[in-house]
Amino acid sequence: MQIAVIGAGLAGLACARALVAQGHLVCVYEKGEQLSGRMTTHETEFGGFDCGAQYFTATSDSFKKEVTAWRKAQVVDVWGGKIVSLCDGKISSLGRGAQRFVACPGMSALGTHLAQNLHVRTNQMVTEIASWGETGQWILKVHSETVPIAAHGGPFDAVIVAAPADQAAPLLSVTPSLAEIASKVHLAPCWELEIAFQQALELGYDGAFIDGSRLSFIAHDNSKPGHRPGERWVAHASSSWSIEHLQDDEERAREKLVKAFHDATGSHIQPIYAHAYRWRYAQALNPIPLDFLWDGEKKVGACGDWFAAGLEGSGRIENAWLSGHQLAQKIGTAEPANLS
Repeated sequence: MQIAVIGAGLAGLACARALVAQGHLVCVYEKGEQLSGRMTTHETEFGGFDCGAQYFTATSDSFKKEVTAWRKAQVVDVWGGKIVSLCDGKISSLGRGAQRFVACPGMSALGTHLAQNLHVRTNQMVTEIASWGETGQWILKVHSETVPIAAHGGPFDAVIVAAPADQAAPLLSVTPSLAEIASKVHLAPCWELEIAFQQALELGYDGAFIDGSRLSFIAHDNSKPGHRPGERWVAHASSSWSIEHLQDDEERAREKLVKAFHDATGSHIQPIYAHAYRWRYAQALNPIPLDFLWDGEKKVGACGDWFAAGLEGSGRIENAWLSGHQLAQKIGTAEPANLS
């Protein structure tokens, strides 16, 4: 089949790779310039900042197997950083749990690795999925900043939407039952702060979950394996603060988050670089207790980290990979009548 995948985050790339392995012809559309979705690394003169996901864990057997392959390819390594919990600027406990992994030399490297040998079109925003006459196929209406007029892609035998639920629902309007499910899921925003210093802060930890603060988590970016030296930190604001300050401009949010970083860490060394970025769709508030969505008759589906995919909760890299990979497996094992 000719299949379109909308979104080059981890779910979309995982789905596309599995579909290609089955022998399908796949084209991935990405509205942005970069791949990896919320696994983005922002490169600056001070080094790269993992401005989205800071690390990931692996609990399911299939994802553990995939991570092992990534480690053999030297695109992923273990982050053995010291993780703590902070309350009122003091360490309240040491973080424990599953082994933490990061991509090297930045989180976006994993998306680049997965996109190898895939047909990916960047800066291509899909605005609508439309039927192609009486053929049962689909065309995509596409907008690009580099092209003054609207374009079309296709025809395709199947379309996969690998975008946040808030953006997926309108695209899924060609399958009202799927659109209705997606429209009930909403993702909370997250303000993120990148901050660099001339000298080491020597805080005694590499990451911290924070209570009673505008911030929810901070990470010592250059403590991760394979990352460029320097004193770089990434801070994520809490969902509640990000929702309340969703409409703040970048300068105002940056000032508030820099102060929150100083208050949380107890360090008042002034940064030489600070940048704030708003992720509008960061964390599903009410994830779907499914693996993916798929209409076998219309051959339209959706995947992403807003699906539970057999795990507790959502929003993790493992959720995204499992959702995309399992949707591809569903398409590959469907009855031939549904795939003609």
